[in-house]
Amino acid sequence: MPTAETRQTLFELDIHLLPNLIRNGDSAPKRLHQQESAGQTRTLDKAPKEVSELPVWNFDGSSTDQAKGQNSDVYLYPCAIYKDPFLRGDNILVLCDTYKYNGKPTETNHRKSCLEVMQRAEKHVPWFGLEQEYTLLDQDRHPFGWPKMGFPGPQGPYYCGVGTNKVFGRDIVEAHYKACLYAGVKICGTNAEVMPSQWEFQVGPCVGITMGDDLWIARYILHRVAEDFGVVVTLDPKPMPGNWNGTGAHTNFSTEATRAENGIIEIEKAIDKLSKQHLRHIKAYDPKEGKDNERRLTGLHETSSIHDFSAGVANRGCSIRIPRQVAEDKLCPKFWCAQSALTNKQGCGQTTH
Repeated sequence: MPTAETRQTLFELDIHLLPNLIRNGDSAPKRLHQQESAGQTRTLDKAPKEVSELPVWNFDGSSTDQAKGQNSDVYLYPCAIYKDPFLRGDNILVLCDTYKYNGKPTETNHRKSCLEVMQRAEKHVPWFGLEQEYTLLDQDRHPFGWPKMGFPGPQGPYYCGVGTNKVFGRDIVEAHYKACLYAGVKICGTNAEVMPSQWEFQVGPCVGITMGDDLWIARYILHRVAEDFGVVVTLDPKPMPGNWNGTGAHTNFSTEATRAENGIIEIEKAIDKLSKQHLRHIKAYDPKEGKDNERRLTGLHETSSIHDFSAGVANRGCSIRIPRQVAEDKLCPKFWCAQSALTNKQGCGQTTH
């Protein structure tokens, strides 16, 4: 683990610009369930002001199961720039799309199709907010802070908890929060979750494609921060079997129409549309077409059943939860919770108009 002095020395080095190229959805078939990001670094002679000033690069796709060895180049097309919270200075993080040798997006590049949907839906002014839950693990894959030969006490005191006996890994969480703010990610909150060693951060409100970009960078930064602490981050939907909460990414969503006077009418119309596409959406929520989420969406532990579509006011056991304030005001102040509103595996979402 680097010391503060070592890290500060890195910050103060007089070096050429180092853009860390982060591959968007770099999850080959054998690794796809992990929804991984990956990165590599190169040197530039000057700081780019826009994405268009960044060069296209490539990597060995045969090492990620995204290409064959005899035709292994996969190309990185920059699509978003963030400040680098690790090297600081003029250094940047660059989110990249992945493309094959023939110019077509790789199977794990969902950003291209998402961007097309967002452009078609631009007139609806879609706002998104994502609540990303995650679990911290020791390097032996045991939940961080849990007794090595047993279990902590039952769930109850850990949610938004304070104290050594209630929360584990707060220093990682706060370092991640600060790093996201520095990078320019629109992170807006964090809290300890129901299961010990489980946490959540929130990103948004974001308009359109920015939601997916910010979430991917926030995830990358989280893994990178945890790396310095010798801790593993997992997004597995059910990291611990039994009477423990799973891990999800609740989606808050609204459009200009739902935020307008009597927007509740548009909300109800959207819910009706979503109810007719439930299975299609469930298949898109995880790379195993619902197999992973089936372990979490049981109807218990604040979830709805994966097999049934439901909606309700302030009901955490429904597929779609309308906040009570929205129901009372008859419109969305900022968001209405519509976990089923996203059909893009990347997490940035697609509208269903």
